[in-house]
Amino acid sequence: MLTITQAIGFLAGFLATAAFVPQVVRAWKTQSTRDLSLQTIIAFTSGIALWIVYGFLIHSFPLIIWNIITLILNLGILVAKLRHG
Repeated sequence: MLTITQAIGFLAGFLATAAFVPQVVRAWKTQSTRDLSLQTIIAFTSGIALWIVYGFLIHSFPLIIWNIITLILNLGILVAKLRHG
């Protein structure tokens, strides 16, 4: 059974992660990432990777799982940016 704290963590992770799905879809569909900053994508992706490490260090499953999914989505944006400029 989930505690209220865990439920909030899962919900927050879901909402924050879901926010990136339209951007990934648009970047791949239009093959245009010209308006996205490469430095920002790299910094954000690095930050997400560190959140995953932090999640493991504090044993927080919601933090780990949602940040892994967010990392995958952002890697999709990064690849699109590198491919299509």
